[in-house]
Amino acid sequence: SVASSPTSEALEFCIRRVPGGRLTGDLAVDLSEGDDVTLRGPYGEFVLEDPSPRDAVFLATGTGVAPLRSMIDFAFETGRDRYEGEPRDVWLFLGSGWRDELPYRDYFRDLAAEQPNFHFVPTLSRESYLTDWDGETDYVQYALAKYLDADAVDAASLPAPYADYLSSEPVDPVDARLVPGSMEVYACGLNAMVYSLVEAARALGVPPDHTQFEGFG
Repeated sequence: SVASSPTSEALEFCIRRVPGGRLTGDLAVDLSEGDDVTLRGPYGEFVLEDPSPRDAVFLATGTGVAPLRSMIDFAFETGRDRYEGEPRDVWLFLGSGWRDELPYRDYFRDLAAEQPNFHFVPTLSRESYLTDWDGETDYVQYALAKYLDADAVDAASLPAPYADYLSSEPVDPVDARLVPGSMEVYACGLNAMVYSLVEAARALGVPPDHTQFEGFG
């Protein structure tokens, strides 16, 4: 997937090498600088909404973050992280099993240090078994629920187990909180995962017409 901003002079791709794969092995081993390649596309309608007062919330696991990195960079490079002069909160919840499988983790941490309105919440479901990882460990949709403004959500109307996560204390020291009705959500990753994220976002109260998603695999 393309991971570079539309403002970039070069195309950057985010590729997970699959042992024995029909394409990624060739790219990693046989492709050399200066080789000619043929590209098709891009296709689809997974694009940013026009700037608005809504918080922009990006949800992904693994290489599903590629188009989200493109969107996030584009938003900050073109001032789309602001609306009528006021900053919008831009969130990225990025999940994986292990820290080594988390694409662009250092890049996003640096961006969060540079941009006060960008909040990066990595969540690793297995890392704490082997290392001293002290960040979030829940699945992306449950980590999202922990950063909602509890006063803006009717916990009694939430399906289980989101109400429990809503009352849980977040691990990352982010002062901002999210209001579902004032969010626009972008989700990308494997089909089954994306559908679960979209269902979760809508169950939490995000309007369906402000939920954009793209799945693969």
